[in-house]
Amino acid sequence: METIAYIPSPSRGVIHLGPIPLRGYAFCIIIGVFVAVWLGNKRWIARGGRAGTVADIAVWAVPFGLVGGRLYHVITDYELYFSEGRDWVDAFKVWQGGLGIWGAIALGAVGAWIGCRRRGIPLPAYADAIAPGIALAQAIGRWGNWFNQELYGRETHVPWALHITSSEGGRVPGYYHPTFLYESLWCIGVAFLVMWADRRFKLGHGRAFALYVAAYCVGRGWIEYMRVDDAHHILGLRLNDWTAMIVFLLAVLYIVLSAKKRPGRETVVEPGVSDGEADGTGEAAEPADTERAPEAGTEAGTDAEGGHEAKAEAEVKDEAGSATKKS
Repeated sequence: METIAYIPSPSRGVIHLGPIPLRGYAFCIIIGVFVAVWLGNKRWIARGGRAGTVADIAVWAVPFGLVGGRLYHVITDYELYFSEGRDWVDAFKVWQGGLGIWGAIALGAVGAWIGCRRRGIPLPAYADAIAPGIALAQAIGRWGNWFNQELYGRETHVPWALHITSSEGGRVPGYYHPTFLYESLWCIGVAFLVMWADRRFKLGHGRAFALYVAAYCVGRGWIEYMRVDDAHHILGLRLNDWTAMIVFLLAVLYIVLSAKKRPGRETVVEPGVSDGEADGTGEAAEPADTERAPEAGTEAGTDAEGGHEAKAEAEVKDEAGSATKKS
């Protein structure tokens, strides 16, 4: 059966600008990072933080996240790099695809913790601000799999089927479920869910981030079940399905316990931030207890001047009286 309507795959995932390769996968990751930082910065300022803080901490979080994502992929799919006939150097070729979100979030959190500690900022508050941006970054990053023609689902003939044309790496050309698209759309929904819930329930102390994690795991569970790429199985389920279930339970448990122990939202997320710094104007707020000298024309100024005149008049009268007595 031939599929009439389908999603075409790109003829190639890299364009060479002279000796410089421009890879679609890398562009998707980079654009996703910028979107996450941009949205996180807006949310951080709205929470009372300083403009630019999210980007400063991202300098730590992003590299740690990339390393963590790659480590998770290489460890869970080690046979792709260290089995007989494989080249272990390929483990370093991130541009060919292979970033595990579980490792990226785990080690990225370590980098964010370092950045937050250096700024005296609570990590849970930062995580809440950046959570929807991370979901959108994942939505954009998944299109990198489209450029690489990888991580698709079972064969299908639905109108939105993905047409795989490459036969490299054991691929079989045909029409498959575009699981990259399913996950991309799911992540967009997760981002809006977190932003809505954060406004509606005033989530704080890391609960917005935990909601993002739990919601993502629900989608990743059913999307992972559709994929046909090689993966380790435990009791008939793919490893990532087990990971999603465990992480989901931990996220829900955190939301429940955190809400009981620390209800509400943080009132201060970045100590020492003035109103002007928080809204990005860079103008410090004027202290409320600053003493000012009375200005001419004000009531206080008039009273002060009247007092000085009365005192001067009294001194003149005293001197006149003294002079009269002497004479």
